[in-house]
Amino acid sequence: MTAVAEIMDYDEVLERFDPVLGLEVHVELSTATKMFCGCANVFGAEPNTQVCPVCLGLPGALPVVNGKAVESAIRIGLALNCQVAEWCRFARKNYFYPDQPKNFQTSQYDEPIVFDGHLDVVLDDGETFRVDIERAHMEEDTGKSLHVGGATGRIHGAEHSLLDYNRAGVPLVEIVTKPIVGAGERAPEVARAYVAALRDLLRSLDVSDVRMDQGSLRCDANVSLMPKGADEFGTRTETKNVNSLRSVERAVRYEMRRHAAVLTSGGEIRQETRHFDESTATTSAGRKKETSEDYRYFPEPDLVPIAPSREWVEELSTTLPELPWERRKRIQDEWKLSDEELRDLVNAGALDLVAATVDAGAPAAEARSWWVAYLSQQANTRGVELTELAITPAQLARVIALVADGKLTNKLARQVVDGVLDGQGEPDEVVTAQGLEVVSDDSALQAAIDDALAAQPDVADKIRGGKVQAAGAVVGAVMKATGGKADAKRVRELILAACGQ
Repeated sequence: MTAVAEIMDYDEVLERFDPVLGLEVHVELSTATKMFCGCANVFGAEPNTQVCPVCLGLPGALPVVNGKAVESAIRIGLALNCQVAEWCRFARKNYFYPDQPKNFQTSQYDEPIVFDGHLDVVLDDGETFRVDIERAHMEEDTGKSLHVGGATGRIHGAEHSLLDYNRAGVPLVEIVTKPIVGAGERAPEVARAYVAALRDLLRSLDVSDVRMDQGSLRCDANVSLMPKGADEFGTRTETKNVNSLRSVERAVRYEMRRHAAVLTSGGEIRQETRHFDESTATTSAGRKKETSEDYRYFPEPDLVPIAPSREWVEELSTTLPELPWERRKRIQDEWKLSDEELRDLVNAGALDLVAATVDAGAPAAEARSWWVAYLSQQANTRGVELTELAITPAQLARVIALVADGKLTNKLARQVVDGVLDGQGEPDEVVTAQGLEVVSDDSALQAAIDDALAAQPDVADKIRGGKVQAAGAVVGAVMKATGGKADAKRVRELILAACGQ
């Protein structure tokens, strides 16, 4: 049994040890059907409604490889600067899980479809860190267990478990890094930045919806520590199925602190899987971690090898889109952003939203200001991600256009955006329903100006005497009288004209 120890202060960890990471990211592909059968690959269907003899592992059922999944795997490999195998095959990975009906997983072992690549990731301060890729291989997902009756949703304390096999057989690509060394104190940040960069890359390839909250992108984070000056890796633990960027960083940091405390107290690290608890930012022990020999791999006899032709690979290379980092550089140049401004946009998760708003016709500066300032504030207030706000880039572009046309003030525009966020309809519908359009009729404005000047005769005299800055008080009175619906600039012009200035 592993010795129980407190976690160590992070700075002390770094004084004593060097961290080594290994990240395994599972990506569910967004193909129409599953990996080896014709069942629909759709998230959220009623349990056990998307199954057939093949994905249920019934006797006599034979698999057929999904060609689109193979294509997606190759495109992922090309984008990760990998070599594409000229010949590869599937293998059976044998183990018992109740949510894997065949008692083996059809995967790839020593012959992955792509291998030996890298991904350069940008850290928060703009520094680039290269993560080397060992391999990316194709496999199928397992089913899903639902543990009922317990307080945590885990099997411990549950009264019974239910099995949903809809996910069994969903196409997966598992992307495995080489050991990540040299990150030092930034190891947790590197882990988060790598998964974030990989998510952006996969989204741009349109091979997955990369929804970490729904499990279509999951990270297994391997952590070990080497005493300073050592050259042999320590025993690793694998924190399974971490499903948010923040949690990846927190899980790595916690495991580094836990490992260090165990090792310095004379204990040994047990090679095992761990579970990350979002509420406490801690990990707990899972099962003893198997080695490759435990899985008893052998070639899958029911599937023929895959041999992508060089011509096909070349053709697929031409389908790669503008990659995220190339797009960011282009946008930075077009919008004349500093490195810091671009980094703030990326870190806020606003870059794609701003770009889409610009594509819908809005000036870049106004689009950036709205998403980074007011809408980010609204996302925080409403407790949602920026991308989850109930307003589209096209809707925001329309609001910006109404301001540019003089039909809304900035204050009124915020009211319109609030209406859209609250589900009151399109921007123009909110304007009409709430009567928010700017009062642009000079005669209506003049009446309000005359009333304001009459109510403040001393101010009116100052303006007539040449103290034009005094007009601000009258502008404020007119704006109040019109419910903020007047164009302040036009009001000021009319006030000065009425006072002979």
